[in-house]
Amino acid sequence: MDWGMKNRLSRIIKPESGRCVMLAVDHGYFQGPTTGLKDLRKTITPLLPYADALMLTRGALRSCVDPENAPPIVLRMSGGNSMIRRDELSDETLTVAVEDAIRLNASAITLSVYVGSPHQKQTIANLAKLVDKGQRYGMPVLAVTAVGAELVRDARYLGLATRLAGEIGAHFVKTYYCEPDFEKVTSASLVPVVIAGGKKIEEKAALEMAYKAVSQGASGVDMGRNIFQSEWPVPMIQAVRKIVHENATVEEAWEIVKEAGAKD
Repeated sequence: MDWGMKNRLSRIIKPESGRCVMLAVDHGYFQGPTTGLKDLRKTITPLLPYADALMLTRGALRSCVDPENAPPIVLRMSGGNSMIRRDELSDETLTVAVEDAIRLNASAITLSVYVGSPHQKQTIANLAKLVDKGQRYGMPVLAVTAVGAELVRDARYLGLATRLAGEIGAHFVKTYYCEPDFEKVTSASLVPVVIAGGKKIEEKAALEMAYKAVSQGASGVDMGRNIFQSEWPVPMIQAVRKIVHENATVEEAWEIVKEAGAKD
């Protein structure tokens, strides 16, 4: 890995802890104005000081993030589907040129890989193309192991998808947490693994998931809905940071959210 690649990756996965707290707000690329992101700028502005990186589309970046106050950017590079055709969610293509990601000063680029889907080969080919293009410019690639409703999120499947993404050349991988045996997913991965927050769950349960994931080898989290759809989004991302970067217990982190609730 050359100097530029290492430098960009270190902006996201902090060398001090070897971990990261990413904020994912790229949902609109196939869900449209989903709950919590209708006014994207209003939602994310108070969260940016606590995010090690922000994952979003180029349109959202240009429209809703001030360049003077932006954290490192992980730019969504794939698209082509929508919730209108749920049966074709895996039918994605590359929608952004790497040169545009460079113009936007992205620290990494990302796309979804749908292992086990009808368009598996297509999305793996997209990953290979993006890795090749990113390599020319020292741009790390995050592979998101997307999971369709028909696939089981267990260690066997997630381990397969995560390892496959690393073998194709992804520099880090985003996947789901699972029980049991999540440590089998992280230990067999060739590259750092961050977990997706997934659908909105109760706040303490989300903190427990983050704690278990990093305790079992994850290099951090890339949460979206469990932060921006929370009743207390800023305390929630602060609590997640305390777990990820300070090895806090769930109870220690939960105190931050509890205090916010008490003030309300």
